Amino acid sequence: MNKSTLNRFIQKYNLSGNAEQVKWSFNGDKTLSTRFITGDKSLLGSVKLQQVDFDDVDLGVYDTATLKSLLAVLDDDIDISLTKLDERAINMIVKNKTNSGVSVNYTLSDLSVIPDAPALKKVPHFGTEINITTDVIDKFIKGKSALQDTERFTIINKDGQCSLVIGYSATNTNRVSIPVSTSTCELVDNLSFNADLFKEVLVANRECRTATLKVASEGLAKIVFNVDNFVSEYFMVSMEDVD
Repeated sequence: MNKSTLNRFIQKYNLSGNAEQVKWSFNGDKTLSTRFITGDKSLLGSVKLQQVDFDDVDLGVYDTATLKSLLAVLDDDIDISLTKLDERAINMIVKNKTNSGVSVNYTLSDLSVIPDAPALKKVPHFGTEINITTDVIDKFIKGKSALQDTERFTIINKDGQCSLVIGYSATNTNRVSIPVSTSTCELVDNLSFNADLFKEVLVANRECRTATLKVASEGLAKIVFNVDNFVSEYFMVSMEDVD
């Protein structure tokens, strides 16, 4: 396996530490996948990596940060093997393919302690579809970096023209407004989402040339990235709707 590919898989769900505890599922169709939810429960997602040749198995990854640190020790070409106890994987051993002798051991968790990412009971109609281009991705990342203490961004529809506004407020504030093109635009009321998480989603998938941000007036947004052998899907709940 290629370590850089595995690191990309981790980055797309970990989102800089916002989703640490996940289950990795290796399937017979040569797919590695995971479903996850962030600690604040405002983002739910899944990542699938295709063309992965490995045995069918589910692995409990409780501390993704530690696994990332361990992988940094290794070269890019790696081999992965498992230690099992009563058919349950308890250790993941990752070593260089070369004869350097360097290897790391990561202790796997019991799957029962990994929180399940809930399935969406009802998916609303996404009446607004926003085109997320490489230019929009770049400007959003730079805009959020410029306003590091700003927690939310707002989707605004003004006369049929949508904008992503970082730091929007009814009062005078520092803000970044990014005009975007839309395929459909039914949004009536402004909707705000977690700007830090959306930035991390864009950073983790910035190699994707184009994607569509779908928004429902009920306060749910969805974006899917298809690039190389990855399919990454994210659902975001508007900040007003988070418990």
